[in-house]
Amino acid sequence: MAKLEIQLPAMGEGVIEATITKWLVQEGDTVKEDDAIVEVATDKVDSEVPSPWDGKIEKLLFGEGDIPKIGDPLAIIVTEGEEEGGPLTAEREKAVEKEVERIREDMEKTSSEKEAAETTASGLKSRTPGGKFLSPLVRNIASKEGISHAELDHVQGTGSDGRITKEDLMGYLKKREDSAETVPAEPVAEKTPVTKEAPKKPEPAAPAGDEIIEMDRMRKLIAEHMVRSKQTSPHVTSFIEADVTNLVTWRDRVKDQFLSREKQKLTFTPLFIEATAKALRDFPGINVSVDGTKIILKKRINIGMATALPDGNLIVPVIKDADEKSLLGLAKSVNDLANRARENKLQPDEIKGGSFTITNFGTFRNTTGTPIINQPEVAILGVGAIRKQPAVIETEQGDAIAVRHIMVLSLSYDHRVVDGALGGMFLERVARYLENFDPNRNF
Repeated sequence: MAKLEIQLPAMGEGVIEATITKWLVQEGDTVKEDDAIVEVATDKVDSEVPSPWDGKIEKLLFGEGDIPKIGDPLAIIVTEGEEEGGPLTAEREKAVEKEVERIREDMEKTSSEKEAAETTASGLKSRTPGGKFLSPLVRNIASKEGISHAELDHVQGTGSDGRITKEDLMGYLKKREDSAETVPAEPVAEKTPVTKEAPKKPEPAAPAGDEIIEMDRMRKLIAEHMVRSKQTSPHVTSFIEADVTNLVTWRDRVKDQFLSREKQKLTFTPLFIEATAKALRDFPGINVSVDGTKIILKKRINIGMATALPDGNLIVPVIKDADEKSLLGLAKSVNDLANRARENKLQPDEIKGGSFTITNFGTFRNTTGTPIINQPEVAILGVGAIRKQPAVIETEQGDAIAVRHIMVLSLSYDHRVVDGALGGMFLERVARYLENFDPNRNF
């Protein structure tokens, strides 16, 4: 028999921890390989963690509501067939090595968060008036919480040479909050001036007939992600009209045949993704991310598609290597990911690794919009509704007015690294690929 640790796997780019929402097993339960043992939630997706092996759950190491970090052991499982402490089989050793590599990659991707903290704290003094050394992380927390350097002298440090650790500072903040809410027990002498905290302002009551609804967990996370994006990137949005008559005519002609032969619906989304992937190859400066003062040029073109969920929330599954897929491959990926997104059956790796995102306003007959960038990407394409409009077209006999299928594309981009010229040329290239669609092509 062997006792092995079931660890919290990498959950997505930039994710360093997850909340345990529900244990699906109890101590003493027998499980099979790939059986789900626990439900976890991150700021990007809810997911289940499977057991890597057959065996019996000996011990659960975290409770519901706890927040383990990536790589932390969640449970101890006892497996059959090996002596305790004996060597791993080649298959299991390979699985462990693969998991370690995933965790290492995730930690490397989150190094930007550490750099950001150090940058924020770089302008603060590294020592208190009493001479206590302050790490960049401690200085960053102190800055955010409004703790002065003089006040830090009163924090008892448990680190090497009395250094203040993150845990010391968080404990101090907790005590400070508790003391602020505690009413003094000792009597106060008469005529002694007493400074009292202003009473907390009660929350306003809803007017008659109004209803107050608390955000659910996912909506709170979406709100935080959107605010963080606007705080991180100076957004600029450009717009362009595209005449997609050829594309619409072709799809109307082949969609029934496509469904009959391929058992797949042919929506406009894979056509938009195909054109976008081509434009990203033409303008690789859009297919990047930013890490501090570094620009990371992505080798792979991984396009996320914003998907509305039945509960009104939003998720962005990612089509990996979109530029290498055929139109049929894109259609299958779009339909599969969209369906499983609405059924809450996406896997963590299916919502990570995106390098560019598309959001389709046209689904709701909206003509255009100004989308918010999906960090850490630097641009997002908004696709408006396709509408019949009178338009001036050039013919051999001269200009003429005809009814055409027109749509508006919008591109929001991070002005730190994408200037108007690059953003404008990329958007024009997407429109050109859509306008020059071959109406005689095969699928």
